[in-house]
This record gives sequence, structure tokens and C-alpha cells, in this order.
Amino acid sequence: MNGLRALLVDDEEEFVSTLVEWLDYRGVTAGYAIDGEKALEMLQKASYDVVVVDLKLPGMSGVELVHIVRKAYPKLPIIMITGRGSGRDQEYEKPEGVYDFLPKPIDISELVTKMKEAIEANEHRQP
Repeated sequence: MNGLRALLVDDEEEFVSTLVEWLDYRGVTAGYAIDGEKALEMLQKASYDVVVVDLKLPGMSGVELVHIVRKAYPKLPIIMITGRGSGRDQEYEKPEGVYDFLPKPIDISELVTKMKEAIEANEHRQP
């Protein structure tokens, strides 16, 4: 899966810019936005294979962003991340259309694996 392009959306700019660098070392081309509005602008200007969205964002929440992206780009896989407890806990319900929910701190290898799985699962999904 060479040439994987990801859009990361997280309001912690230092964290997300570092994550972009880590992904680059693993052959993933990533861009980032620190809020939902900027993410939507970036989605209009470029093509991505997967989007990784933080649950808590300023302005529109991560869940609101997921709903907008699902409507505008129904075939684009989405993974959510959160720094507030584990996404695997029942504390948060995974929004419809989200492939997986990962807790911070992010395990970079797990994130890359989940991105690839999300893309593959989406390719086999019925229209």
C-alpha cells in the first residue's frame, strides 16, 4: 500500500505535527488540520485515503466533523482518536462510519495498521 495519504485532524498542533513526521518515516504522506473547518477545506483541495479525527476539537466536534465527512465523502475511511479515556471503553460510542477508535498516546505502528485495515475494509464494502 505505497503512497498512502492521510489527513490528521487534532487541535494539539505540536502533537499532530509530530505524528505527521512519524508517519512520514513509515511511508505515509500526511497533512494536518487543527480544526474541522480547516480539515474540510483540505479535503476539498486534495485527495486522501484515510482521515484520522480527534474526538475533541474547537468549534465543531470530531463527531460533527465525521458526520459532515461521511455525507460529503461516503467512501473515505475514518479513524477517531481521543485523549479522554480509551475509545475502547464504553465511555464513548463510536459514530457510524468510523472504522476504529484509538486512545492517546497513539501507538504509531497500531495507527498505520488501522489505517491500512480501514482502507482495505472500505474497498470491500458494498456501495
